[in-house]
Amino acid sequence: MPYRLAADVTLLLHLAFVAFVVAGALAAFRWRWMPLLHLPAMAWGVFVELSGRLCPLTTLENALRRRAGDAGYGGGFVERYVLPVVYPEGLTLDVQVTLGIGVLLLNIGLYGAWFWLWRARRAAGGEPGRSNDRAKG
Repeated sequence: MPYRLAADVTLLLHLAFVAFVVAGALAAFRWRWMPLLHLPAMAWGVFVELSGRLCPLTTLENALRRRAGDAGYGGGFVERYVLPVVYPEGLTLDVQVTLGIGVLLLNIGLYGAWFWLWRARRAAGGEPGRSNDRAKG
């Protein structure tokens, strides 16, 4: 049971990491330090997708499931609803490369918008985000 729980937690962390890689640039609009965390995570996620490698979280999850005695994914909330998002059917290297390029293009657009807003605020006078960051916490 502890290995199965650890595998499920690993899968949920993996899903959170994937979501952060895909859309973490949105957090930069709120916290200007977020690119320091997101850009390396995004670079790793794009690298994994473009190279066709397995993420270490996948390897860890599979090892934990084997230790729990699971041969495959049974029925349960995590397996039924989360697994198909992290491991979609028909995931081939071509699909992975397309996803990696899509993530890269999406984030280039988001960071472009963020930079444009930063420059516009700066041109309007004052350092962007300074007063807002203090007020919002």
